[in-house]
Amino acid sequence: MSGAARLVLAAAVLSALSGCSAPSWVPLVGKAKAPEPPSPPPPPHEVRAPILSRPAPPTDDDLVVDRVICVVNSDAVTLYELEEAEAYAVYETKQAPSTPAGRAALREKTLAGIIEKRLQLQQAEREKIVVDDAEMKEQLDEIQKRLGAKNEVEFEQMVKAQGLSLDGVKKRLREQLLVERIKRRKVNLRISVTEEDIDQYLNANREKLETGLSFEARHILFVPPAGAGEDGWRAGRRRAEDVYTRVMGGEEFGELAREFSDDTATAKNGGRLGVLKRGELAPDIEKAILRLSPGEHSPPFRSEVGFHLFELESKETLAGEQLTHARNQIRDILYKQKYEVRLNEWLVEIRGKAIIEMRL
Repeated sequence: MSGAARLVLAAAVLSALSGCSAPSWVPLVGKAKAPEPPSPPPPPHEVRAPILSRPAPPTDDDLVVDRVICVVNSDAVTLYELEEAEAYAVYETKQAPSTPAGRAALREKTLAGIIEKRLQLQQAEREKIVVDDAEMKEQLDEIQKRLGAKNEVEFEQMVKAQGLSLDGVKKRLREQLLVERIKRRKVNLRISVTEEDIDQYLNANREKLETGLSFEARHILFVPPAGAGEDGWRAGRRRAEDVYTRVMGGEEFGELAREFSDDTATAKNGGRLGVLKRGELAPDIEKAILRLSPGEHSPPFRSEVGFHLFELESKETLAGEQLTHARNQIRDILYKQKYEVRLNEWLVEIRGKAIIEMRL
C-alpha cells in the first residue's frame, strides 16, 4: 500500500471542499485506523496554554508509536496522528526537511495546527454546531465525482484499496466542515469592509493600482552641448523656455517638436512617444507627464539627458469598469486582512482559556 496513494486521495478530499480553505496541516484522509492508544500515565501538573511541559519520551517501541503526546482540555492527541499530519504536510509542500532542526520545526508547527483544530472542534461542540447528513452526502458525492468513481460502491472500493475506511474519510470531512462553520460564526460574520475603507485604500494606493494603465504623450527635448558644463545646461534651459512660451502662445506642439527637438527619433513624428504603459518610463519623467491633464503642457523639466517639454494627449484612469474591478479587488484584499486579524484574535482567545498538557 503506497503512502503517496493515500495522500493523492487526501488531496482530492481537500479540493472537493469548495469554498472551504483547508489548513495545510489537516490530514483529511490518512492511514488505516491505528490501534487504540494505551491508557495514558497519570498526568503531570497541568498548565495553561501555550506551555508546555515536555517529559522524556518512553523507550518502549510500541508505546512510542501510539502514545499520547498531548492533551487538549480533555482530548488526547497521539504520536500516530502527529506523524500522519506531518506526512501530509510534506506531501503538500513537496519539501521534506533535511536537517534535525528542520524536522523539529515541522513537528512543532504541525502539532500547533492539530491543537488549533482540536480547540476549534471543541468550540463547535460547545455551541452545538452540527453538519447534517444531507450536506455530508453532497460533499461525499463531490469527492466521488472528482475521483472518477461511478457509484458509491466503487468509491468505497477505491478507498478500501488504499487501506482507508469510508467511515474515516467521513469523520475527517465532518470535522473540516465543523471547523469552517465555527470560523464562519466567530470570524467571518464579525468582519465587514465598508465603502469608506475601500476609498481610503484606493486613495493611499492609487499610483500602484494604476500601474499598467496606458497614456499617450509628446515631448520636445533640449540637450545641452557636450562639455559645456553648467553653461550648457543654462543654455538648454533658455532654449526650452523660449519654445515653451511659443507653446503657451498657441503654436502647435507637434510642429515645434519637428523644428526644435534634439530627439531625432521622435522629432519627425511631432515628438510623439506613442502609447505607453505606466511604469515603462523613468519614474521622474512619468510623474512629470501624468500630473498633467489631457491637452496640458509642462514647463521645462530637467532630466538626466536634458530639458523636456511634455504634452499629455490622453491617459487611462481608474473609472467605469476598471474602477469597479479595482474596488472589488480592494474589497477582497481588505477582507482577507481583517479576516486574518480576527481569526488570530479568536485563536488567541480560545488558546488562553484552554488547558494544554504536552507529553512529547
